[in-house]
Amino acid sequence: MDMARGPERADSKRLDSICVFCGSSEAADPAFLAAARALGRALADSRLRLVYGGGGVGLMGACARAAHEAGGRVLGVIPDFLVGRERALESVEHVVVTSMHQRKMMMFERADGFVILPGGVGTLEEVVELLSWRRLELHSKPVVFYNPRDFWRPLFELFQMTVDENLTPAEFMGSWRSVDAVEAIIPALFEMAHPEDGKAVARKA
Repeated sequence: MDMARGPERADSKRLDSICVFCGSSEAADPAFLAAARALGRALADSRLRLVYGGGGVGLMGACARAAHEAGGRVLGVIPDFLVGRERALESVEHVVVTSMHQRKMMMFERADGFVILPGGVGTLEEVVELLSWRRLELHSKPVVFYNPRDFWRPLFELFQMTVDENLTPAEFMGSWRSVDAVEAIIPALFEMAHPEDGKAVARKA
């Protein structure tokens, strides 16, 4: 793997592991934290492994704890300098890496699809890189935004502006799905992974 070049071409039809990008702030809206917990339980119920940033704080900690407590598989990936700051969740499997670049690449490689929950500038950075790689046809993994109260609308409008200004091809706007209910997230992932089926089918045990 060449960290400078990004990932090799990666396609995903079988969904087994889902990476969740989300905020680490403990001051997040309680509704966002509740949604993160609901997603963690839903991933466990669907026998999908959660891959996440390894911390025990904010939305990511809420999602990981809920998945683990529901009997789900969880993999955290955290840089060594954030182990204390983000309070690495010791109760789940986790890998400590040496840089943010390694963290993002490992999360990408270990995941078959991605869910974007509300988050701050770190989440934005992860999302833009992920969608840039998709724009460059380096992967075709499904990407689903959880968009409560139109949280992500300003970002979507910015993307659309780049299309309107002929800086981004129009088909880029089909690189993700946006849903406003937690229960719609997993079906949307499967629909993106298997558009020919037009339905979601979770992996069997």
